[in-house]
Amino acid sequence: MKKLIFKIIRLSGLPYLFRTLVQKNKVTILVYHEMTPEVAEKNFLYLIKNYNIISLQDFFKAHQSKNQQLLPKNALVITFDDGRKSNFQLLPLIKKHKIPVTIFLNSGIIGTNRHYWFRFKQEKYTNEELKKLSNKERLKRLEDLGFKQEKEFDTPWAMNKEEIMEMSKWVDMQSHTVFHPILPKCDDQEASFEITNCRSILEKEYGFNINALAYPNGDYSIRDIEIAKNAGFKFGLTTEKGFNTIHTDPFKLKRLDPNDTANMDELIVKSSGILSLFG
Repeated sequence: MKKLIFKIIRLSGLPYLFRTLVQKNKVTILVYHEMTPEVAEKNFLYLIKNYNIISLQDFFKAHQSKNQQLLPKNALVITFDDGRKSNFQLLPLIKKHKIPVTIFLNSGIIGTNRHYWFRFKQEKYTNEELKKLSNKERLKRLEDLGFKQEKEFDTPWAMNKEEIMEMSKWVDMQSHTVFHPILPKCDDQEASFEITNCRSILEKEYGFNINALAYPNGDYSIRDIEIAKNAGFKFGLTTEKGFNTIHTDPFKLKRLDPNDTANMDELIVKSSGILSLFG
């Protein structure tokens, strides 16, 4: 049914109208997580044909200088969250198409055999239920089921340091906290650790220039923004639907989620931002 709905919306011509009218003078930021090279190639080829893909840092330069002339029409930024193992497989495509990409890394998971809590297989709680708990309570319940965020498992779920350093020659690496908690569910000490330490680790151990934080799950509070500012961040990215301009609050940048889709109708509809009209 969803596929049919996306096809109907695409054939209606509304995505085209959004691209030519609404997105024309905006900056669209997409967030991906995990795609096979085959799916990524389909996504990239469509985006290259219909948008002017720019780097996240180029958008930041235009935003900081408030210079609209630095941005092309239909500007689009591609980002990935988490730094998952499969992201490394996309490097040949990124090099082939010369696509500027930003990957937001969880510093406590990359380079280890630690796992993402939200991908830990258990049948007692849904992720949505766990996201509503305090950080301490979530960790306690997961620990009762055999998961600890510092636990080393048999296989890695995130890229190792060698892969990250190889990708960093072509890919901008930025911050996604240490262990990917729901920041508003953290107490002050936990939130400060997650935000501040991730930036510190990525700069000191990897040599990256970190100026952007992608809030895990897109969730943030005023407190989290203040911590990020005090830690030296200049920008914060949400998962709120919509577009950006040089006047958008730099700590509330919007992103659209194509859902790592292999369905072209879904990609066309979601990347156009037309669904932002419906919340």
